[in-house]
Amino acid sequence: MTDSWMVVVLIAMTLCGAMGGAGLKAYATSRKKLHVLIGLGFYGTGALLNIVLLKFLPLTVVLPANALTYVWTLLIAKVAFKETVGPLRWLGVICIMGGLWFLVG
Repeated sequence: MTDSWMVVVLIAMTLCGAMGGAGLKAYATSRKKLHVLIGLGFYGTGALLNIVLLKFLPLTVVLPANALTYVWTLLIAKVAFKETVGPLRWLGVICIMGGLWFLVG
């Protein structure tokens, strides 16, 4: 697996985690069973991608990179659920991205 593919899979893994949470949030407000199934499906896919990544990358990269899930979650909350995101949360996103840059770079 090349470095660029590992980055793509890493991003997909974290996005799946965030989409899983979004699916469960949608279920909590709508009670539509499809939403919970979608949420659990995304969580499961993210977990499988996590396992694949652990075959190729060190644990000290894969698990801390899960913090990127918080970035996706913030963006999904703002766009899909119209939640208010304050400046301190945006500052937190900047800190997470900086930390990931140090880990992966």
